[in-house]
Amino acid sequence: MKSDFRHIIPIDKVGIEERVARFNTRSIKKESKMFAMRLAMQMIDLTTLEGMDTDRKVEQLCNKAIRPFNGPHEIPKVAAICVYPPFVSTAKKALGDSGVHVASVATSFPSGHASMSEKIAEVKYCVNEGADEIDMVISRGEFLKGNYNFTFDEVCQIKEACGKAHLKVILETGELQTLENVRKASDIAMYAGADFIKTSTGKVSPAATQPVTLVMLEAIRDYYLKTGIKIGMKPAGGIRDTKTALRYLVMVKETLGSDWLNPDLFRFGASALANDLIMQIVKQETGVYQSGDYFSKD
Repeated sequence: MKSDFRHIIPIDKVGIEERVARFNTRSIKKESKMFAMRLAMQMIDLTTLEGMDTDRKVEQLCNKAIRPFNGPHEIPKVAAICVYPPFVSTAKKALGDSGVHVASVATSFPSGHASMSEKIAEVKYCVNEGADEIDMVISRGEFLKGNYNFTFDEVCQIKEACGKAHLKVILETGELQTLENVRKASDIAMYAGADFIKTSTGKVSPAATQPVTLVMLEAIRDYYLKTGIKIGMKPAGGIRDTKTALRYLVMVKETLGSDWLNPDLFRFGASALANDLIMQIVKQETGVYQSGDYFSKD
């Protein structure tokens, strides 16, 4: 369903920042905090997207996804493993019937500079290898030139190539320059068929920020009110500690409601967050912090 994307939705930057500041003052009781931390753990996409990735490294990350902590405390498994296309089959085999999804970046991640035929071929390869989810990047250069129909058609074609796999559309908000552009890109992605909208590749600074995420959550809310379709959200990059993660969950709850507080509709693209969540959960249960030396750095 194509809309008129030439229309600009004005964003009150000061108002957005004030709402974020209010979210950050919310206090969470101890019982609710434990629930929220365990929920956040289940929302993580553990990710390895480096040139030095190997099958063994991916296998180790998959083991961590299924059993995040080798100790007496039961820590929930994560939502997904996200890898480059050559490692999809490795991850699929390692995860087995654990219920952890396999996600793969595609469409010439992170730049997006490739022909459409190359992008479609890469997506189909990932799906054929067993990917449950595809994380695509939009062509930011075309978007910033005002070629909004290109962006819409690009997402449509990738969505079709995904088949049954879910599509997360990465906007790379750090390159979009304004909150108005973030809102417009969010709308285009959703109307073109995205199952999730995602802030960042993690390769550009700034990555996920609360103001940008709030603008995207409000876009999701407005789209749901118009269509009845629930779109997922994934802030990625820069969320490294439990305190920040819980602030994001408060923002989701108060903007979209409890329905979005599940891994089917909200994810964290934040591998470093996992260790801090584990330490905080164990601290809540025992009263003692674990040393960071007991955790893998992946």
